[in-house]
Amino acid sequence: MPPDELLDCPPGLLDMTFDQLRTLLLVHETGSALRAARALGREQSSVQKQLDTLNRTSQALCGEVLTVRQGRGKDFLFTPTGEETVELARETFASWLEAVHRSRRRLGRMLTVGTTEFTLPIVSRAWNRVSEEFRQREVEFKVAHVRTKDVWSRLETNAVDLVCGSIVSTPEGDRRLKEYEVVEYARGRALLLTNLPERELSGTPVPTSRLPGVPLVLPPAGLVADLLATWYGPNYRERLNVVADIDDVHYGLSLLRSGFVRGCMIVTGSIGRGMAGQQDPDAVPLRAIGLDDDMEPRAELMTGAFVRRADLERYGADHPLNRLWEAVREDVRTYTPLA
Repeated sequence: MPPDELLDCPPGLLDMTFDQLRTLLLVHETGSALRAARALGREQSSVQKQLDTLNRTSQALCGEVLTVRQGRGKDFLFTPTGEETVELARETFASWLEAVHRSRRRLGRMLTVGTTEFTLPIVSRAWNRVSEEFRQREVEFKVAHVRTKDVWSRLETNAVDLVCGSIVSTPEGDRRLKEYEVVEYARGRALLLTNLPERELSGTPVPTSRLPGVPLVLPPAGLVADLLATWYGPNYRERLNVVADIDDVHYGLSLLRSGFVRGCMIVTGSIGRGMAGQQDPDAVPLRAIGLDDDMEPRAELMTGAFVRRADLERYGADHPLNRLWEAVREDVRTYTPLA
C-alpha cells in the first residue's frame, strides 16, 4: 500500500481495535451480546457499547451498520457489511496469530507438541527431561490432542512443531517421511479383536486376504483405514463386510464388549492384547487373533515421533525444539516397547 493511502486512512478505521473486532466475532459466533459477554467475562453493557461504537464507525465509513437487533431473545442480524467485516476480522486475527506464533517459535519462546491418546507417554517422558530447563527459560510448552487420522495434516500445516503418533509403514517406505526426522518406538502387525466364539472364528492367524469374509467394526478414517486402503485400495469398504461404523476405538471396544454387535476390530498389538486380557463378568469376553499379512504391499504399524527436518536445521542446537527432540532420542534408547 502506498504511503499516501496510509496517511489518508479514515480516523474511524484507525480507531478500530483488535478488542472490538474480537467482540464482534464472538457476537457473530454466539448470536447475542449476552452470550458474548459471558464468554469474555464482561458485562453485557460493555459488549453492547463496543457494538454501538462499531456500528457508528461502519455507518460513517460504509453507509451501513454491522449488526441489527431483532428483538428480545433473538440473535443479532448481521448486515452484508457486517458479514464482510466478520470475515475480514477472522482473517486478520488468523494472520496475526500465525505470525506471532511463528516468531515465538523462531525465538524459542513457544513449542507445541501434538500427541495421540496412546502416545502421550512418549511426550511425557521426554518432557520430564527438559521441563526444568524450559521453565527457567520461560518457554511456553503446549500439548495438543491429535487424532491418528490427523497426524500428517497437523505436521504439514505447521499446526504443531513435533508430533507423536502411529502410521502405516510399508517396506517401500512412506515418501512423506523424506522431509521428516523420525524416532521409532514400536513396530508390529495389527491384531483382530473379536467377541465371536472360537467355533465361528478360530484362534489361528487370519490372512489379510480373507478379511472380506469377517464381520468388521470399522472407523471412517485413521490408522485402520490407512491399513485397509494399503491392502484393498481406496474403495476398500465396498469389498469388506462392515457391520458397524465407529468414531473412535473406545466406542468400538464398548460395542464389542456389550455383545450388541458381533464382529471384529482391527487394533494395534498393545490394545488387542490388553483388552483380551481383561476379565469382566458383566461383559462379553474378547479374544485377540493375529493377522497374517499375505497381500502386497505388506504393511506394519509404526509408532514414533516425527519432526520436520527443516525446522531442526533452521534452529540452533539450544533451541527448545532441538532440545526436546534430543530428549525424545535419549528416551528411546532406554525405552521398553509398548507392542
